[in-house]
Amino acid sequence: MKNRFKYNLNIYYQSTIIYFIAFLLYVIVRGEFVEDSFNLILKDPVLYAFGVIVVISVLTLLINMNRKRFIEIDENGIVFGTKNSSKRIDLNEIEQIKIFEKKLEKEYSFLRVVRIKLKNRKRTLAIRTSDYENEEQLIEKITEFKNYIENKNV
Repeated sequence: MKNRFKYNLNIYYQSTIIYFIAFLLYVIVRGEFVEDSFNLILKDPVLYAFGVIVVISVLTLLINMNRKRFIEIDENGIVFGTKNSSKRIDLNEIEQIKIFEKKLEKEYSFLRVVRIKLKNRKRTLAIRTSDYENEEQLIEKITEFKNYIENKNV
C-alpha cells in the first residue's frame, strides 16, 4: 500500500499574506491625503523594499506550488519526488534510520527530523517531517521502517 505525503505549503501562503498586508498598511500609512485624494509617494525606498519582498514571496510560493514535492512510502522503500523527477530508495539500501525530536517552546510541540543513512553514501538524508502533510502518519510509517531495519540487522 502506497502512502503519499505532499509538501506542505502553509508557511509560504502565510508569509506571502503577511508581507502583502504589511505592504498595504505601509502604503496606506505612508501615503498622503491631499484635498480628498490619495497620493502615493513613489520616491520612498522602503516602499520599493516591501514591493521586492512581496514579489519574491509570491515567486517562491509559485515555484514551490509548481514543483509538487512529495514523499511516497510503500512496503519496499521510499520515493522522494517532484512533478518532474523522483528518486527511489529501496529498503535494502538503508543502513540506519534515526528520528530526532527537538522540543519547541510550545508545550506539546516538537520539531522532528529523520536522518536516513544509506549503505552507498557517506552523507545522510535529512527529512523535516513538519514540511509534509500528515506529519504523524509519516512518522508512523518511518518508525515501521526503522523497526524493520533494526530487527533485520540484529
